Amino acid sequence: MNSAPTPADIEIVSQIAVFRGLKPATVQRVIAPASVVTLDAHEPLFRQGDPATAFFIMLDGWIKLYRITFSGDEAVLLILTRGSSFAEAVAFTGSSYPATAEAVSQARVVRIPADHVVRCIRDDPDIALAMIASTSQHLHHLVQQVEQLKAQSGVQRVAEFLASLCPVESGSSIVALPYDKLLIAARLGIKPESLSRAFAKLRTIGVEVRASHVVIGEVERLRQLAADDRAGMRDSLRDA
Repeated sequence: MNSAPTPADIEIVSQIAVFRGLKPATVQRVIAPASVVTLDAHEPLFRQGDPATAFFIMLDGWIKLYRITFSGDEAVLLILTRGSSFAEAVAFTGSSYPATAEAVSQARVVRIPADHVVRCIRDDPDIALAMIASTSQHLHHLVQQVEQLKAQSGVQRVAEFLASLCPVESGSSIVALPYDKLLIAARLGIKPESLSRAFAKLRTIGVEVRASHVVIGEVERLRQLAADDRAGMRDSLRDA
């Protein structure tokens, strides 16, 4: 279902990295034809291989970007939530979307037609510079993910994921898991059974999973575990 963006939606859109540094009047011009797409859980926004005709900005809910591998498996690339933009670069190449975007929960997404933005760029090159900066930010995030997969153990990935959800830097915290454990495992590049084993190991440092919530006794210790090298991590878990 499509609708016009509300003033609150426009406020979220105007603060994303793509538009940071642009004049308010320029932002208003770029988003003039924008519409809001409302998705139910498991409903696709676009599919891998579809023509790329727009880019998108998350307002509410969660969306996963994934590719289907040659073996037919689902490889999760990103999980997106409020304030995230995606598909900027590919929308302006005239090619197709390289991944599928599917709602994890009910979600609201702003859709901005690519052809309109291209016309705006021709009149104001500063918009193109903002797009390049946003694309660079996405690339940096993907490089961090690759580094995480190469350098961190499964336990460290889970620890870092949980630490990223904590609203505090130290002390205790209770966080809600934003989506189901199968998707968490896919996002972290581990198997569901490995996620369960990681949660079990983290109990030794005061991390307790209670259904969809996680109680963390010492957030600082969790962050340190995520940052430790593998040898140090083994010692930390053994000594706990």
